[in-house]
Amino acid sequence: MNRLDKLKLPQGIVLKLLVVVSFLLSTTVDARPKIGLVLGGGGAKGAAHVGVLEVLKENRVPIDYIAGTSIGSVVAGMYATGIRVDEIKRIMLETNWDDGYSDRIPREDLPWRAKQQYDQFNIPLEVGLENGQLKMPRGLMYGHSVTKLLRKTLGELPNFNSFDDLAIPYRAVATDLVNYETIIMNKGSLIAAMRASSSVPGALAPEYIDDLLLVDGGITKNLPIDVVLAMGADIIIAVDIGSGLQSEEALKSTFDVISQLSNFLTNDNVVAQKKLLSSNDFLIVPDIDGLSTTDWAIASEAYVRGKTAAKKQLNKLTSLSLDAESYQLYLLKMQQGRDKILAQENEPISNIQLNKKTSVSDELILNRLALSVGDYADADNINGAVDRLYSMDEFQRVDAYTVMQNDEKTLHVVAEDKSWGPNFLQFGIGWEDDLDNNSDLNFDIAYIMSDLTEYGGEWRSELEIGTQRSISTEFYLPLDGEREFYSRSRYSFVSFEWDIFVEDVLPVPIDQQFHSLTQGLGYNYSQPGFIEVGVAVDVGEFSDPVFLQGTIDYFTYGSYLKLGFDSLNSIDFPTEGFYINFSSFLRNEEVDDHSVISKADNADFISSLLVDVNLKGAVKFGNHAVVAKASYSEAFTQDDNESIYISYLGGFLNLSGYQKNSLSGAKKVFAAGIYQFDLGRSFLDLDEFPLYLGLSFEAGNVWQEGQGINHQDLILSSSTYIGADTRLGPIALGYGRTDTDIETFYFYLGKNF
Repeated sequence: MNRLDKLKLPQGIVLKLLVVVSFLLSTTVDARPKIGLVLGGGGAKGAAHVGVLEVLKENRVPIDYIAGTSIGSVVAGMYATGIRVDEIKRIMLETNWDDGYSDRIPREDLPWRAKQQYDQFNIPLEVGLENGQLKMPRGLMYGHSVTKLLRKTLGELPNFNSFDDLAIPYRAVATDLVNYETIIMNKGSLIAAMRASSSVPGALAPEYIDDLLLVDGGITKNLPIDVVLAMGADIIIAVDIGSGLQSEEALKSTFDVISQLSNFLTNDNVVAQKKLLSSNDFLIVPDIDGLSTTDWAIASEAYVRGKTAAKKQLNKLTSLSLDAESYQLYLLKMQQGRDKILAQENEPISNIQLNKKTSVSDELILNRLALSVGDYADADNINGAVDRLYSMDEFQRVDAYTVMQNDEKTLHVVAEDKSWGPNFLQFGIGWEDDLDNNSDLNFDIAYIMSDLTEYGGEWRSELEIGTQRSISTEFYLPLDGEREFYSRSRYSFVSFEWDIFVEDVLPVPIDQQFHSLTQGLGYNYSQPGFIEVGVAVDVGEFSDPVFLQGTIDYFTYGSYLKLGFDSLNSIDFPTEGFYINFSSFLRNEEVDDHSVISKADNADFISSLLVDVNLKGAVKFGNHAVVAKASYSEAFTQDDNESIYISYLGGFLNLSGYQKNSLSGAKKVFAAGIYQFDLGRSFLDLDEFPLYLGLSFEAGNVWQEGQGINHQDLILSSSTYIGADTRLGPIALGYGRTDTDIETFYFYLGKNF
């Protein structure tokens, strides 16, 4: 409750008082010189600007105009919207700005199909292919995460017809990448202006505004003094946090040389701008030696140095100070400007307009947004809606902003296809070694042709080379605009080797290869879940010159049911989420007669029902996590027949102690409890690189046809390991041992286990 509320004055008197206040404000402003604040670019060193702002506030120095470049545009934008200096300080020092350095979609948010693909194709390389030419993104990021951080900081602000309508008139500076010209942004989306001004070439993709391709303004005008002069400032306070030139000793790498070239451009334009300053102006240059542009851990130190530099000029700065009463009027005007801005955030959505550069249907976009006319579009709601749409993993950029016109609030939604598409390449690599005699290296490549049909049909071809060799092609056809129902046609050829254990004989390697053809119809009942039914045909052979003494051919056909749900935040080292994958196949199996094949006399084929279930769940408590996993598989047959489809067990966290897939049989049961401690976050300050120390307790076995599953046959094992999730998938070093003293060391890189 403000003072006017406490007085409970009649509305007419209140209005007259406001008129008087406005008059006094305008009289006070007109009676003094206009002061403009210029905030230069400098990345994480931008916290120094907050220290300067704090000194100005403490000494009642008003700001009438403000402009900035790069991080300067962000701090200037916050102040221009009327955010208090103490709040800007909290934002700059407490926000995890490193979150803005990655646009990677969290695994738990991806659709089921995308999760499985990314688990296999783990090399984080975005590549397109068109007319035999490789295409790459224009930047490592397109600003999705940065936009979320800025929106959370500023609130959901509407587009402005002029940045003069902010609490303090504001400008942001960017560079036209095509014509190498300075662009002064004075209207539109405040967040887009900040993003363009901060788009470091190569790291952030250029920003399109008014058909211009814009990048970081520091390239052409890192300290935009002339911009604030043009706005009408009589006195300039400029804060320069730019990097100086590096010494010869500091130029040790290619990146150092590139940074030095960038510094040439920045320093030259800053020198030119400083020449515009007069004896009445102020140039504040904080001591930023030794502070990194990209390491936000130095923000607190930069803030202190900024405040120290401003205090050194207090004797001169205090000449700009207002008396206490005039400064309170100034603050009141700023608060009125902020209240006016925030009032528009509280208006419900009147219309939703899609500004899309994609073939994805309107109904699917609206479904993912989950916002409707009448909803309130605050920052959290908009960020959530944009995240849901972006997590489809089909867009280079998704954004949303509001426009107020005639008291109606229109939500504009931007969705852009990946510019390096619609045909893509994906790569994966996996290396597994037991530090003894067995090493398994696989390389995967996929070629994807997307947007082939009205609803986003996709043709995907995959090649795997290494210990297991396969080639496959699949046509995935959504059947409706919301992509709930689909058809999936797939052909694959697989060739691999597995061991069969024979009594009193060493493991016998069996070569198996087969062709498989499936046709399924499915329903995506949620983002992480699906159900599918279909038919399948396999044609293959087993071969071995000693044990089998030749080749066994087989031909199978039948139907299947599959369903799955996956919300794990990691497939290998999960700390949250749940996973289930269930499949059942009802088949007729036509197999060559052979002594190793159990088949009833005079039977033309074997009828089998294969059931396979895999479960995994994880919960975390601080830096501790508990993971449970289980699997069950069994092939049911009649008349003492034996299915050719068998299950495998053995390997790291799959009955540790045994080598991978060293146990095989018609039936399998396995369960494990795993404890993980996040060593990286607990002791090593590796916030973005979780390093896990783990311990597992496991039990399981396989049984042959005719044998019953008996808990007394269970093999017990345990393991200990150290591992991490990386951009190339998991890396782990472990040791496993069974209760029968079988032991194995494990090393994994990029391969799921």
